[in-house]
Amino acid sequence: MYRTLARIRLAGPAPYRLRTARVLLQAAVHVSLRRAAKGPCLPGWNWYVEVVTYFLKRQLSLAFDMHNIVEARRFLDTVRIESPAVRQVTMAPVANGSLRGAWFMPNNAAPQTTLFYLHGGGYSFHPKAYAEFVSEITLAAKTRTFALDYRLAPEHRFPAQRKDAIAAYNWLLAQGIDSEHLVVGGDSAGGNLTLSLLLAVRDARLPLPALAICLSPATEFMDARRASIWNNAPYDWVHPHMLFDWASWFCDTEQRSCADVSPINADLRGLPPMYIQAGRAEILYDSIEAFVAEAKRQGADVMFDSWESMTHVFQMFGYGVPQSVAALKRIGEVINHLEQHVPR
Repeated sequence: MYRTLARIRLAGPAPYRLRTARVLLQAAVHVSLRRAAKGPCLPGWNWYVEVVTYFLKRQLSLAFDMHNIVEARRFLDTVRIESPAVRQVTMAPVANGSLRGAWFMPNNAAPQTTLFYLHGGGYSFHPKAYAEFVSEITLAAKTRTFALDYRLAPEHRFPAQRKDAIAAYNWLLAQGIDSEHLVVGGDSAGGNLTLSLLLAVRDARLPLPALAICLSPATEFMDARRASIWNNAPYDWVHPHMLFDWASWFCDTEQRSCADVSPINADLRGLPPMYIQAGRAEILYDSIEAFVAEAKRQGADVMFDSWESMTHVFQMFGYGVPQSVAALKRIGEVINHLEQHVPR
């Protein structure tokens, strides 16, 4: 595993770069002073976790305050990541008709397993900094990875993203990729899309992937009765109001309870094994835990790991956080176990 931290570089319009730089400075000063006076915000949080969490929460709040999705995306794209992980992976963009995405290939390796990855971002954002995270997952999973650039809401509402995922899945099969060596995965909204894709593949009687990996997946849109939405709000970098905005951008109110949008309401029988990770300090934790319980009740093959005091998609913190390193390593172990039990 790489041994140095990622570095942040700022790009884009000068006003956005200055605002982002100011938020970064505020995060570092605020967290340093607070920790000196009161210690860590939560047990197990190092300085890096706390700074990144503060920064992400503030940066996302500023983006939402713009009330202009195009400008909000430009603002979030001011953050670029220069990571050792990126230097160990070769990225090759794909543009095939309406299909857009990129291959991430580990340097000096020829993995047998393919990971089809679906990014998070509330179905509305796809920051350029995601390339670093996908690179980290590719190295940890020891796969070659195709990351889909699906259409975004609110310009493209449900089921546009699901259609894009199904089309990309069929495209991968058409490339000769054996489904027994194909893993589907995603984080947050991408985890939701992963589960929705599994349902579509099963119902269409297509070859099922060998495994699904969901990191902090959204399993329902949106049940405000879940206690973690409010109890974990002071700690998570995703604020509850963002969940409801994303849901309204993504689909109509009457669609939110349907199985393709809220897989917690789905028939989960006949799906491939699912491996799910979550942080116990994230606002989605209760809904994720409820989904796991429902999947097990139906007899689905589901594994679930959670990390104390960790936030939404904490795996993206990378090498700067021991819990993130452990979670990424665990993904690799689960996939390696799968490879050992699949016929060559």
